[in-house]
This record gives sequence, structure tokens and C-alpha cells, in this order.
Amino acid sequence: MHVHERRDSAPSGYVKDGPAPADHVLNLRLALTPSDFKSLEDQLYAVSTPGNPSYGKHLSKQQVEALAAPTPDGLSAVKSWLSSHGLTADAITPAGDWLGLNVTVKQANALLDTQYATFTHQSTGKQTVRTLSYSVPADVKSHISFVHPTVAFPVKPIGGPLVLSSPKTQKRTPSPDATPSCPSEFTPACAQSQYGIPTTLAKNPSNRLAVAGFIDEWASSSDLQTFLKSFRPDLPSNTSFTTELIDGGENNQNDPGDEANLDVQYTVGVASGVPIEFVSVGADNSDGIDGFMDIITSLLNEDDTPNVLTTSYAFNEPELPFSIANTLCNAYAQIGARGTSLFFSSGDGGVSGGQSSECSKFVPTFPSTCPFVTSVGGTTFTPKETAAYFSSGGFSTLFAIPSYQASAVSKYVSSIGTQYHGLYNASGRAFPDISAASTQYPIIINGGVLVGNGTSCSTPLIASMVALVNDELASAGKAPLGFLNPLIYANADSFTDITEGTNPGCNTNGFSATAGWDPVTGVGSPVYSNLRTLAGL
Repeated sequence: MHVHERRDSAPSGYVKDGPAPADHVLNLRLALTPSDFKSLEDQLYAVSTPGNPSYGKHLSKQQVEALAAPTPDGLSAVKSWLSSHGLTADAITPAGDWLGLNVTVKQANALLDTQYATFTHQSTGKQTVRTLSYSVPADVKSHISFVHPTVAFPVKPIGGPLVLSSPKTQKRTPSPDATPSCPSEFTPACAQSQYGIPTTLAKNPSNRLAVAGFIDEWASSSDLQTFLKSFRPDLPSNTSFTTELIDGGENNQNDPGDEANLDVQYTVGVASGVPIEFVSVGADNSDGIDGFMDIITSLLNEDDTPNVLTTSYAFNEPELPFSIANTLCNAYAQIGARGTSLFFSSGDGGVSGGQSSECSKFVPTFPSTCPFVTSVGGTTFTPKETAAYFSSGGFSTLFAIPSYQASAVSKYVSSIGTQYHGLYNASGRAFPDISAASTQYPIIINGGVLVGNGTSCSTPLIASMVALVNDELASAGKAPLGFLNPLIYANADSFTDITEGTNPGCNTNGFSATAGWDPVTGVGSPVYSNLRTLAGL
């Protein structure tokens, strides 16, 4: 047996209680190594890079599954190992790259040559069963990315707007902004004015925009109606959204969440007529990353994936084992190859990542650091568009810089010289990629108005703009934009360059927005007419 993963101790805040009960049942998941991920990555870039003969020719469900599937020999080796312990596993993904089985702690201890223990989180009192190391046979090691639950402890995604005022203290009747004034309130009308977003209705029912919902955040239909009556009275009165439930998720209409309402209100309210699907992920997940893998697995299982997925949640990258982050990142490559644009908020803690001030080094956020997604930072209008102070950005410590951004990023790194030397990884994947307005968003919660800031605001806004471009592409008989980053960096001058502002954190002033790409606002903010031009419309 060879040690596959280990950690020296449990994360801060966890206390070991003792051995886990032998009869405790674990929902064990095995992430298998894909047979040809290099080919999948190459084809993702081919279909996403303007000028490539394959540009826009996205892969089919079957093509992606063939590349993501484990090798026959690898699958056979894993199944033989399980069989030698009297165990069998079922494929839980279409590609067969994840296996699942229920085992007792006693069985898991024998299978993985380990000793599971019960740990208690001191602040929440919640118990979890984990181990600090596990082993697999030598002939299996190269075929397994990781096993869960093992060394990865529960970590909750960070999400939600930075609340400026609560509906409990600020109850008012919202009114339409007849003459948009962006510095005071960033309504859909303001977004349309600032970025040239059309108000005409989209035409294509297959052009879905999916909104990810986690951690008991639910979207209220009645609050959406109030929002639309106030800020988009021109939309049809029956305008709404659909819901998809994953991992025992729900959409409790009696307990709407700030984040879920924000995401739904500003996709429905900006992407006029585009079908919006709220995907609610529940607590019944065993993927090691709070349902982030399960939502992608579920969408990959569909014959037609949504053209856009927006997610306003993130993790501090250091909290995640590389094995889990890498496997999820590879799943993003799968869905990107099928033509889905993935947008993730960069975070609201400046260079300290997820709103944390306790840091001796800058803290990147994931999934923004995955090279196969588009990370969205934040700006503010003062009245000039400048960087929002909270806009997270920086450099990954897990993922290398991708070629599409290497030139732009190297110019920035060279420009700051030795500043912050040792606080960030200059050779890592850099983020954000783009940015947009992220302050003074009115949100309807339980009929009242909450005003919020954050990259949670800018992310659904940009997702909505891309969804509208995709609608025009569909009407022209063309493929959706898909993975955007190669297009963005090859055409950085088509975006509004943000050259003022910083993102302080970790007891520093943070990075500075400057000419060209920077780790505060990326290449800048989009203009709808320029997006159309880049799309060939």
C-alpha cells in the first residue's frame, strides 16, 4: 500500500474526539483519473480560440465523456481492488470517472489502510468523520485522483453580497429609476445605460442561463415580481424563472436569501426574456466541495447544457486540497468544451480572499483560480468607473498560468517589480479576468429593499450580457460563445480599461488597477456592442 494523501493535522477549529464507530456508514466516492484529459484540454482551447478552425465547434456529450472516462485498465484495477475487499461500486457520472459505494468505517479502514476518527468543530459543534491519511495499492495509485471523505474536511463556500442596509431597518417602496443615476443606485436600467445592454426580449427558449444556489440560499418568486414591477415594468407580467433541485435541494419561498434573490433578480431583470434556471444544491452531497462538483455533474448529464452558468460563491484556495480543486477544475473543462460559459465571482476581501483579514500571504480564491472559468471582479462608478476596494484578485498557488493570459499578466508582474515579493505566486493562474459594476445594487427581500455590494453583483450582470449575446448568436444560427477567456485576452482593447483603485488586504494596500490587465479588475469591463462585434454579429 502507498500513501495517497495525507495531512499533518486537522484544520484549525477541529478537535479529535476519538476513533469513529466501526458501524458508521460512509458514502465513499472515488474520483478516477481521466483517460485523456490533455486531449480534452486541447480541444477546449481549440473550440474557444478565435481563428482556430475548430472555433465554436463545441464537443458533444459523448465526445466529452469519452475523453473524461477512466482507461479500461484503470477501471479494471480499481474494481479488482474493491472486489478483493468484498466491495462493488457504481458509476455515478455519465463518463464513469466517479465511483460511489456505501461502506462502514470498519470496511473503509481496511480498504484504505487507515483509521477514521470523529472530529468536532469547536464553534459549530458539528461532528464529522475523517482521517489524516490513507493508502491505496501501487497498481491503483495512478488511476485514482482522490477518495472522499478522507483528508478533506468540510468547508463552506463564501457567498452573499456585502449588505449596506437591511430590510429590517430600511423598509421603503422601491420606485423605477426613470433617469438612471448610477452612483446612487445601480438598477437594471442603470446597467443598460452604462454598458449598452438591450431591453428587447430574447427569442430562443433553448438559450438557458443557469444560476447556482448553495448553503440554504433560496430565491423568492414574489420578491422577483416586486423587483420587476419596480425596475423592469416593461417585461411581461408572467416573467419568472424555473428551478432545478440537486442533492436534496429546495427553494423555500418562506425564507429567501440575499444572494439567491440578487442572482435571480439581476439575471431575470437584465437578460430580458432569457430562460433563467435557479439550480438549488442541498446538503445531501458527498463530493468534498459542498455540492460544487455535483452541480456540474448534474448539468453534464443533460443532453444540452445551459449556455451560461453564473456562481456567486467561492472558497479560499488554501482551504482545498489540490486533488479536489483539480478534479473540479477538470470538470469545468468538460462543461466548457460543450459550450457553457462559466462565471465565478472573484471574492470580496481584496487580496485577502474571502473577506479574511488574518493572512501573512495573499489569499487567492477558487474556482476563480481554475484556468477554465471566467473570474469576475468588481468596479464602482464615482462617477468614473474605478476598481471596487473589495474586488478580490491575485495569483493561484495551485494552478499554473495559462498561455492565453501569460503575456498580459507578465507585463503587470514586471511593472510592480519586487513589490509584495513572497506574498503571491507570480507564475500562478491570475484573476480576475474581467469586471463590472458591483456597488449600490437594490435587492428585494421579503418585499423590502436591501442595498448590496460585491462581486456577487457583477457576476450575474456579466453572465446576463453574455446570455443576451448568445441569444443573438442563436438567432443567427451560430454557436454560443462558450469558454470566453481566450477571446477576452486576445481582444483586451475591446473592454473598458480600469486604471484607478486598489484591493487592500493582509495589512497591505493590495494590488493597483492600472493600464492593461491587473489583479483587481482584469482587462476591464465589457461594453455590449463590443461583445456583439467580438461574437461576429
